[in-house]
Amino acid sequence: MSRRYGPYGGAYLPEVLVEPVRKFEEMWNRLREDSKFLEEFDHILKTYAGRPTPLTEVSSFSKAINGPRIFLKREDLLHTGAHKLNNTIGQCLIAKRMGKKRIIAETGAGQHGVATATACAYMGMECVVYMGKKDAMRQEPNVKRMELLGAEVIAVDKGSATLKDAINEAMRDWSKSYEESHYCLGSALGPHPYPEMVAFFQKVIGEEVAKEMSPDIVVACVGGGSNAIGIFAPFIGKAKLVGVEGGGKSKRLGEHAARFEGGSPGVLHGTYSYLLQDDHGQIVETSSISAGLDYPAIGPMHAELHDEKKAEYSSASDSEALDAFKLLSKTEGIIPALESAHALAYLAREAKNFPKDSIVVMNLSGRGDKDLPELFAKGLIP
Repeated sequence: MSRRYGPYGGAYLPEVLVEPVRKFEEMWNRLREDSKFLEEFDHILKTYAGRPTPLTEVSSFSKAINGPRIFLKREDLLHTGAHKLNNTIGQCLIAKRMGKKRIIAETGAGQHGVATATACAYMGMECVVYMGKKDAMRQEPNVKRMELLGAEVIAVDKGSATLKDAINEAMRDWSKSYEESHYCLGSALGPHPYPEMVAFFQKVIGEEVAKEMSPDIVVACVGGGSNAIGIFAPFIGKAKLVGVEGGGKSKRLGEHAARFEGGSPGVLHGTYSYLLQDDHGQIVETSSISAGLDYPAIGPMHAELHDEKKAEYSSASDSEALDAFKLLSKTEGIIPALESAHALAYLAREAKNFPKDSIVVMNLSGRGDKDLPELFAKGLIP
């Protein structure tokens, strides 16, 4: 249980979770080579989830920002409206093979919670989702969706009442219930084997792109990092890779979620990676208009890519993301998730500097329906 990505990764666990994670890792190592398991996973993605997702060229958006050719990888068209289902289908299949009846999940923007609840409904499993109270309020449509799908949603009012705190409570639950429960972690972070496994289930995104084209530049938003590592996978060393973090309100610590711009290496939620902390090593609060990017750490694979300069990492502010959200909606008739809008904002700011004959693929990791009530309520969109 010590898989590393350079110095990053590992498995920093309370003693009570060492044995359940070891057993889970053993099962994962068997199933990742099991042709019947992989065939079942692929079959469900194709016949239930709706893979492959299309590539859409957005020429009007590109013209508006004076950019090159830009294609969106349409994970917003996957069943449930985001890339998260790729991972939850895979993990719930593993849990069933292990005889687990109950699935625990955390969620920020709600999309992983919806995807977990969906996979549990499909496979006949009990589902409990922990969600920060702040996130539950700003993502109420997804809370209602989870409940409709049969999940119990527990709002966490501790700490900053966001994703970090939801993960804390989910791990507490797991430590008490691991005999019958599996913790379905939603991003490529946490203790080994989670980063490796989530990246494995999400690499279908990049593999589908690679079958259709060889882009010069690949861009994705980065919260924990699963949608980005999924689309980056086949293009590492072959294309310019750009991850875009949540720049929040300002560059002041506590007012953004840009781990590579204000963070330093440390341990959080079972893994060693870049995180936002103060001089005493205490985790600081984060701020982002996007609930899915509002997290103080980043997956260890991204930490290694950053240090080895195999990918670049930038950020977009709340206001830049909101402008890009509106621009794509008006120019292309596609309403993006606020998470994805950060990657669009990077393109709006930087694409004029790209060679006009270059081809850019951006992962549109989710759709923006979930964000509309909060944006309307705050008067941020008319």
